[in-house]
Amino acid sequence: MDVQLSDLLTVGLLVVLEGLLSADNALVVAVMILGLPRQQQKLALRYGLLGAFAFRIIATVLAVYLIRLAWVKLLGGLYLVYLTYQHFFRSGTAEERSKPRLAKPWLGLSALWGTILKVELVNVAFSVDSILVAVAMSSKTWVVMTGGLLGIVAMRIVISQLLVIVRRYPTLVDGAFVIIALVGAKLLIEYASAMNWIHYEMPKWLSLGLIAITFLIAYVQARRKGPVEDTDEDDAAAALLENERT
Repeated sequence: MDVQLSDLLTVGLLVVLEGLLSADNALVVAVMILGLPRQQQKLALRYGLLGAFAFRIIATVLAVYLIRLAWVKLLGGLYLVYLTYQHFFRSGTAEERSKPRLAKPWLGLSALWGTILKVELVNVAFSVDSILVAVAMSSKTWVVMTGGLLGIVAMRIVISQLLVIVRRYPTLVDGAFVIIALVGAKLLIEYASAMNWIHYEMPKWLSLGLIAITFLIAYVQARRKGPVEDTDEDDAAAALLENERT
C-alpha cells in the first residue's frame, strides 16, 4: 500500500471535516436517544456507531452512485420537519416539551431497536455529503475510509457530550428542535436544487452559523433557568422499562 505524508494529512483533514459536517447529525441523534432509559442510551449509541461504520464502508466503495441518492435528502428533510411539528404542536406546554419524548415501539420493533433504526436512517441521510466530500479529496479508498471512520468515532464522543448537556439543561430541547427544523429545511433545499427546481444551495458556513447561533441562544436561556438535578434514571425511562417488562 502506497502511504505518503499527504495521505496522512488528508486523513487528518477528513476527520476534522467529518466533525464539522456532522454537528447537526450529532444533535439530532442525541435528541432521539434521550427518550430511552439511561443504560439503553449507551447501547443505542454503540449499535448506531456499528451501523454507521457498516454504511460508511459500503457507501465509500459505491460512492460513485451516491450522487443519485437525492431522494434520501427528501425523506430525511421531511422526517426532520415532521419531528419538529410534533414537538412544538403535539407535545403540550413548554414545560412538557422540555422533557425528552419517551421512545416508543416502531414498525413492530421495541422502543430500543426502533430508536436504533431511526438513528441509522438519520445517519444515512446525513452521511451522503460527507462521503462525497471525502471522495473528492482523495482517490485512495483507504484514505477516504480511514478518515471517515475516525470521524464517526469523533462524532460519537460529541453525541455523548450533548446528552450530558441536554440532561442538565432540559430546556435546550426546544432549541434542539429549532435546529432540527433548520437541518430539515436545508435537506429539502438541497433536494430541490438537485432536481433543478431552484438554483440555490445553502452554504455550509451559513448552516453551521445558524446552528451555532440557535444553540447559543437556547443555552443562554437554559442557563438563566438553571440546571436540573441529574438522576440515574428519570421517570420516563422508568416507565419505559416497566412497559417492556409487562
